[in-house]
Amino acid sequence: MLRFVDTERKTPEKRSSEERKADFNEIYRRFNEEQAEEQASRCSQCGIPFCQVHCPLQNNIPDWLMLTAEDRMEEAYELSSATNTFPEICGRICPQDRLCEGNCVIEQAGHGTVTIGAVESFITETAFENGWVKPPKPIREIDQSVGIIGAGPAALAAADMLRRKGYQVHVYDRYDRAGGLLVYGIPNFKLDKSIVTRRIALLEEAGIKMHYNVDVGKDVSFQELRDRHDAILVATGVYKARDLQAPGIGLGNIVPALDFLIASNRKGLGDTVSEFEDGSLNAAGKKIVVLGAGDTAMDCVRTAVRQGAETVVCLYRRDMANMPGSRSEVQYAEEEGVQFTLRAQPEAFLGDEVVSAVRAARIHLGVADASGRQTPEVIEGSSFNVEGDLVIKALGFDPEDLPKMFDVPELGVTRWGTLKINFRNKMTNLDGVFAAGDIVRGASLVVWAIRDGRDAATAMDSYLKARLPVSEEAVA
Repeated sequence: MLRFVDTERKTPEKRSSEERKADFNEIYRRFNEEQAEEQASRCSQCGIPFCQVHCPLQNNIPDWLMLTAEDRMEEAYELSSATNTFPEICGRICPQDRLCEGNCVIEQAGHGTVTIGAVESFITETAFENGWVKPPKPIREIDQSVGIIGAGPAALAAADMLRRKGYQVHVYDRYDRAGGLLVYGIPNFKLDKSIVTRRIALLEEAGIKMHYNVDVGKDVSFQELRDRHDAILVATGVYKARDLQAPGIGLGNIVPALDFLIASNRKGLGDTVSEFEDGSLNAAGKKIVVLGAGDTAMDCVRTAVRQGAETVVCLYRRDMANMPGSRSEVQYAEEEGVQFTLRAQPEAFLGDEVVSAVRAARIHLGVADASGRQTPEVIEGSSFNVEGDLVIKALGFDPEDLPKMFDVPELGVTRWGTLKINFRNKMTNLDGVFAAGDIVRGASLVVWAIRDGRDAATAMDSYLKARLPVSEEAVA
């Protein structure tokens, strides 16, 4: 270990921008064993591992880096998976530059961070190749059952933990596949769908029952699920797209980001997508304008490039330093030819029946607001037009009105529309109904959803054990 003094930081080989623009394959190749061990050996084994402190899952990063460097790969996987339900996913899509790697001690000392994400991916892929990854089958079965609404990362993380403890786990989702945004929101060049389906197959093999195309509140009532199961977890995520009010917003070809990404991902999965085929959600040959600069916006601009857009412009009202998305994603987008029009805010959308341009105004960044970011102020008389025949709104997501959707008006929500829970036991105001993930936290990272799902599973286990008959409780 401590080889950072004589070994330079290296990432896996990155495919050229011209090559990766032509397909939806992941942009990085994998480390081989020698490269992974060499990069893992750069870890300084800090007394206070800030990489671990800044990981939402508190992954034992220095320990599994040491095991990797020593070629003890099976032990490294066991340690990696002990705190993380989906290490192969986090290794690919976590914004390591803001979390573990961004807080690496040797990075602060000027030696360049350890490539934690790439090593994490290598560990798990090695484990899959060698058959070390097993379905989470329990030691004993418990008759109590749990219903989980949603099949995204929070829901699946909770399902995994609860199944390991022996509960009968049923997952209900309104889509035809499990994975939530892992499947329908995140493009293949960041997370190949085979990675997700492989993990879901393990969960199903473990006995977790997946119920697809089930829209709670329509196909089955919320109360029916409560009657059917001993506890309920609501982990629906947040899917309601934020909008903006401006003249012309109702013109055709102005679409929410998730509609665009779902159409692209469904097409990649082999589905027939009418909106893609008729061109309404297909960027090929079009001038694309994406509003926003978060990770979803970067997914949209990079997807549009791969679909063969004529031009792709990202329009954002602040500057590069204030972008909410991952810095590496912005870098990849620039390499792939995306144009960034910064300090510019949409004023109106021009066109007859469909949009033809976005009229924007230049922005001056004033004093910082409560969030710490500078407040955008419109510069009078600075309007200009950005040509675009498909405008994609990537302005963030809000919760859907779950009390109305589920026909449970008594379900407590916050002033932001997220579900209100007791953070000590993860329970809503309804007995036996728990909640986790973005529907509690608001739109956030996949790694936080995994953490929330695991924490909710622990709380649900305590709740359910307290309701076991005395004889069964003693055995459990």
